[in-house]
Amino acid sequence: MTLRKATKNDASALADLMLLAMDEIVYYFIGDKNPLHAKDFLMHFISLENNQYSYENSYVAEENKQILGQITLYDGKDLSKLREPIKNYLSEKFKRELQFEDETSAGEIYIDTLSVFPQAQGKGIGRSLLNFSIQEFAVNQNQVLGLLVEKSNPNAKKLYIQVGFKMVNEARLFNKEMEHLQFKDH
Repeated sequence: MTLRKATKNDASALADLMLLAMDEIVYYFIGDKNPLHAKDFLMHFISLENNQYSYENSYVAEENKQILGQITLYDGKDLSKLREPIKNYLSEKFKRELQFEDETSAGEIYIDTLSVFPQAQGKGIGRSLLNFSIQEFAVNQNQVLGLLVEKSNPNAKKLYIQVGFKMVNEARLFNKEMEHLQFKDH
């Protein structure tokens, strides 16, 4: 398995993976439960620069040239700027004026999505993507990594705790009860 920076050509696989991590949120964004419309919405932004779902912010795990998992992360101080194109698009294309909670802020590199295709789960791919991010951002750049995990997802939380994340507070995001976890190497 290799880990690499994502490219525009990865948009379809990245969209499928991101939908695994955030399907209800995307359906809420677009006001539609059609998975094809949700995938199109994500592919649109993954293929563009300067937004929170851009390929620029993503890394993929692949084996035999097949993408098995992804992680998307960015500096929390950039959230408003990265979210703006999405808010504008939702307003223009879907006539949706949504209120967004801030899931991150300055002072952390935020892991927006981490997902692995079901057929590849249990092989350490998610852990590898996390360990790569820890090494690259927390160790090499002395940054704090942060993420939100749903309270209803104890398996994901267990993985995050095993690699060294610690709970810092509770949060709500799109009416979901979440826990805010961080990794600090200092």
